[in-house]
Amino acid sequence: MSLRTLVAACGAVLLSQFAIPSVSVAADTPGHWVTAWATALQPIPQRADLPPLYRAPDVAGRTVRQIVYPTLSGSAVRLHISNEYGKEPLVIEDLRLSRSAGGAAVQGGGVRVTFGGKTSASVPAGGAMESDAVPVDIVGGAPYVISSYMGPDQRLAAWHRVSNQVNYVSTPGNHAGDSAGDAFRARFTQYAWVTGLSVDAPAAVAVAAIGDSITDGMRSSLNLNRRWPDAFARKLAHSGDRSVAVVNLGISGNRLLSDSPCYGDALVKRFDRDVLERPGVKTAIVLVGINDINFAAMPPRAGLDCDSPHTPVSAAALIDGYQRVIAAAHQHGVRVFGATLTPAALPPQRESIRLAVNQWIRAGHAFDGVVDFDAALRDPARPESLQRTYDSGDHIHPSDAGYAAMADAMPIEAVMSAARK
Repeated sequence: MSLRTLVAACGAVLLSQFAIPSVSVAADTPGHWVTAWATALQPIPQRADLPPLYRAPDVAGRTVRQIVYPTLSGSAVRLHISNEYGKEPLVIEDLRLSRSAGGAAVQGGGVRVTFGGKTSASVPAGGAMESDAVPVDIVGGAPYVISSYMGPDQRLAAWHRVSNQVNYVSTPGNHAGDSAGDAFRARFTQYAWVTGLSVDAPAAVAVAAIGDSITDGMRSSLNLNRRWPDAFARKLAHSGDRSVAVVNLGISGNRLLSDSPCYGDALVKRFDRDVLERPGVKTAIVLVGINDINFAAMPPRAGLDCDSPHTPVSAAALIDGYQRVIAAAHQHGVRVFGATLTPAALPPQRESIRLAVNQWIRAGHAFDGVVDFDAALRDPARPESLQRTYDSGDHIHPSDAGYAAMADAMPIEAVMSAARK
């Protein structure tokens, strides 16, 4: 058994704001576990001269509160904790799940999450750990707060850098059980450690969206869940289908073929960990490649060069990468939809690569389905560019309206049919 898939085997002790008695539930209790919320980690560059955007908050001996929005209801919950890029054990002294009361405040003291019946956890460097099953009702679409009181020497080695969600760090001490948010005076807009929340939801399935900043929701509105996977999840809920979770595994700056010191492992490398190992995922939607095309042309930078390596790519190389992702998905019984690369106002040589890739995605019949985001967002008069109302202003990332248009372009029936097979 790999460290990544290490699963604790004993009971959970419940202290719940939902006023239900303490119950012990074995971690291997039979159930239908489906990922309801997830995020993908990337290493924090380890340099003394980091720019402010890459400086992690001080978490040692403090309590961290992170706000998450599960997209599926369920009768019990498990949390997945990752120390994927850590060089030292990840020490959590107290971990609780609560309903949000706004900001850093929570409703009641929360449910204490355990690991093998213990209230603290030490996750080995490079490893991961699944919590015990906690019997508590989770409501899809509602905000929850994960409070983690960290060991006295703990520091952040990895995060999900663009959360588009304000999270909180307390003053020193264990404030995991505080209802009020007064102790949580520092804010940060990343996710850390907790990379998945799964629920016991019979007959439910999950759709994983994976890619770069356009899936991550870069430049969408802070705290409002306006990324396209959020809009797609709401669209499904409004249609009456509440048995499908949509989880966002985009990483801003991520590439299909190349690792980055800032933007995480190449998607071809992280696809197994971030998609195929998630419980209940039956369909993946892949939108990636524009950074592979662009970063080759970025000038090298002194100090931290997030765009390194500046690897030139061709359409053929990208197509080969997509085929590797498709093969891995099919080996695990997961259907995969290819999304066309959206307009980015590229110069002619790079634009020709984007167009060739999109033509293959549409006509190559290698994917189980196609999501034509390019057609949904492009300006009919200037197809190399985003429509003005869909442009956040940088000519690459959509606005909130653009992300909503992407959700509207999702072939719901085809995606749902693939997820149910």
